[in-house]
Amino acid sequence: MGRLTTHVLDTALGKPANGLKIDLWQHGETPVFISSHVTNADGRVDGPILDGDALKTGTYELTFHAGDYLRSTGQDLPDPLFLDIIPIRFGIAEIDGHYHVPLLLSPFGYSTYRGS
Repeated sequence: MGRLTTHVLDTALGKPANGLKIDLWQHGETPVFISSHVTNADGRVDGPILDGDALKTGTYELTFHAGDYLRSTGQDLPDPLFLDIIPIRFGIAEIDGHYHVPLLLSPFGYSTYRGS
């Protein structure tokens, strides 16, 4: 059974990003909001973001509300922040695949990839 998961790590602090809000959108002619999630102490959401019959082929976007999280960490940050909202748009081609979209985050950069 296919599923969509994520994991957010704060590379500046060297720990999981706890309390980071993530929104899921499906993109087509008009973007459709699907769900909102918040990372736990391990930097993950509790369970898959999408799975089973809800996982369909198409283009999706995870919107990471990094600015709110970064402000909550007590780091010395510029105003305005260099990074605030981080959208990651990706395609799901196989409904039985595992799509893991991790985010490695710092106040001045991020990276992502298709994980396992």
